[in-house]
Amino acid sequence: MRYISTRGEAPSLNFEEVVLTGLARDGGLYVPETWPQLSHEEIRELAGKTYAEAAEIILYPFVEGSISREEFRAMTEKAYGAFSHKAVVPLSQLAENDFLMELYHGPTLAFKDVALQLLGLLYDHLLGKQGKKVTIVGATSGDTGSAAIEACRGRDAVDIFILHPKGRVSDVQRRQMTTVLDGNVHNIAIEGDFDDCQALVKAMFNDHDFRDQLAVSAVNSINWARVMAQIVYYFTTAVSLGGPDRPISFSVPSGNFGDVYAGFCAYKMGLPIEQLIVATNRNDILSRFFNQGSYRKEGVDPTISPSMDIQVSSNFERFLFDLCGRDASAVRGFMQQLDEDGGFEVDLKTLNKVIFAAGACSEEETLATIQKTLAESAKLVDPHTAVGLKVAADCRSDKTVPMVTLSTAHPAKFPAAVEKASGIYPELPAHMQDLFDRPERLDALPNDLETVQNYISGKARILNR
Repeated sequence: MRYISTRGEAPSLNFEEVVLTGLARDGGLYVPETWPQLSHEEIRELAGKTYAEAAEIILYPFVEGSISREEFRAMTEKAYGAFSHKAVVPLSQLAENDFLMELYHGPTLAFKDVALQLLGLLYDHLLGKQGKKVTIVGATSGDTGSAAIEACRGRDAVDIFILHPKGRVSDVQRRQMTTVLDGNVHNIAIEGDFDDCQALVKAMFNDHDFRDQLAVSAVNSINWARVMAQIVYYFTTAVSLGGPDRPISFSVPSGNFGDVYAGFCAYKMGLPIEQLIVATNRNDILSRFFNQGSYRKEGVDPTISPSMDIQVSSNFERFLFDLCGRDASAVRGFMQQLDEDGGFEVDLKTLNKVIFAAGACSEEETLATIQKTLAESAKLVDPHTAVGLKVAADCRSDKTVPMVTLSTAHPAKFPAAVEKASGIYPELPAHMQDLFDRPERLDALPNDLETVQNYISGKARILNR
């Protein structure tokens, strides 16, 4: 399998190179040169497999040539042996043809664990094979940071620097990052919003001298391996509900577009999907795009679903590449318009050909959905899941098709909002009961590229060896 850049001006790479590179040197994102295909018979045969077995089958075409089948099988078994539920990603039913995909049974209680537990093992294997070390730099709107830190803590071949927007993640999200005191872990609180953090990370990747000197790599979803690992749960969930012999719809709380893009990848690989619903909070750039054809920045407002408080969605460029018929020059033009004019427009006739639908959910609707779901289904959900449920109800096209809403985080990660809506304060699991008693370590920095780069250069062990 070879990988190509969405902007068409970087060399094609194999899987090993893609994982360790992250962002392409032309500023684009790497995608598979071709989509592996699973026949309906191959999809049916996933029934009865463990999650680790299904992951090996679905993902091996992406890694073939860089990792042996036996080595990859060992990685999937280890990655998904650390989850608190044997199914890894279980389903719960809310009503007739309405389901929740529970993605919060990993060590940090969020969907990012499903990908990052595997990515940590991939780093171990590939760096060990090459005898190299890397400096991971990532931005988080809340959940990626803690999942990435958990996957990379204590690893001698990795230094990890995570930027988060100061005061714009929940207390639980922040503490899950800042109470990890391993020497290779560095948390940076940036004076700004998530888009500022993400822009700093992209600028560091585009500073090729800095990038090469520190062997900078990516752990957030600009790294193809992050998206790749998320494809699996669309297949396993669909099979458990009768796929591929009937289509399934999915509603995905969306900010950085990686999770819902993984569903699009599954669709391109042959999974019958009726709808992929992009659910946003009041930071609704994605909803506006799919409904109006306009992708235009309008600033970021803090909400009770902070992981979705994003305007410039990293993975959206990957979808745009396929939407443009894989025309890299068209993608470059759109990205230039975004940088220079703050946005661009796409013909709605083009958008009408895709399986996406989209909608936005207000703060009041989010709280009301938490309350309604508890009353009607005895299920307590976090604010991001509530956004997904509300928009699913608004946008679904056929009630006879099963609708699966991705429940992306445990309600205990957002206790204030959940308690406000339901009157119930969700408790952390036993292994996190002392989270608020643990000492924190972080550094607050201004939204300034030179300052952040100097900080990372001063801490990264790769420069100090």
